Amino acid sequence: MTFIKSALGGVRAAALFLVTAASLSYASTSFADNATLKIGTATSPQIDALKVAVREAKEQGLDVKLIEFTDWNTPNAALANKDIDVNYFQHIPFLENAKKQGGYNFVAIAPGTIMKIGLYSKKVKSFDQLKDGATVAIANDPVNGGRGLLLLQRAGLIKLKPGADYRATTLDIVDNPKHLKIVQLEASQLARSLDDVDLAQGYPSFIKLAGTADPNSALLFDGVENKLFAIQWVVRPESVNDPRIRKFITIYQQSPAVRAALDKAFGTLYAVAW
Repeated sequence: MTFIKSALGGVRAAALFLVTAASLSYASTSFADNATLKIGTATSPQIDALKVAVREAKEQGLDVKLIEFTDWNTPNAALANKDIDVNYFQHIPFLENAKKQGGYNFVAIAPGTIMKIGLYSKKVKSFDQLKDGATVAIANDPVNGGRGLLLLQRAGLIKLKPGADYRATTLDIVDNPKHLKIVQLEASQLARSLDDVDLAQGYPSFIKLAGTADPNSALLFDGVENKLFAIQWVVRPESVNDPRIRKFITIYQQSPAVRAALDKAFGTLYAVAW
């Protein structure tokens, strides 16, 4: 460096350093563009459509590794630890809660599908058949649990305090005429609770995966109109413009084969949000 400064002068040396740094940065970016894209998702029938997109991406020169997680906490931890580049399993309310609780700095960059949720039972065929003191299972996370309570309110089984939204908790219940015993379970495990409870909040994707009931057999569904609950493609801030991620999302959103796989997996139980 002393030789360079003496030969070129301090200003020219600084300029040379900047050019070199820029060149190294460009080379690093080019390498990243060709690196394997790692996508994390929670295990569900969504995986079939994602695998179709992975195959189409490979045909277009983009190498993608799909990583399945069995719970709804690890995909965010893996993204924060840079074990994956993007995850696809959560909607905005869930993401905002995860950011608050985990201190994550994540960005949702594109929507995916909106999935219905429902109230399922293997013991009754209508809500009026529920006995006094019946056991009802809802999700145990702050967002999806609230969504379940809103559905119970729509069914006429409970009443929440005025203004309650998806952030509602059991403390917001102001009327419970059937004295329902509400238990809270991890959302991905609700499908397997149907033999043990009288009524359960359920996600058609997990119901189908578990094989515990017909995904279409819910006594009541919520709608797919609210894009607030669309699954999001979530990244770290520095990856917002990663061309690999953008290319994969485009493939996923525009591929007829991906849409066919979603139709096969979910029928009328989903909608697209893009």
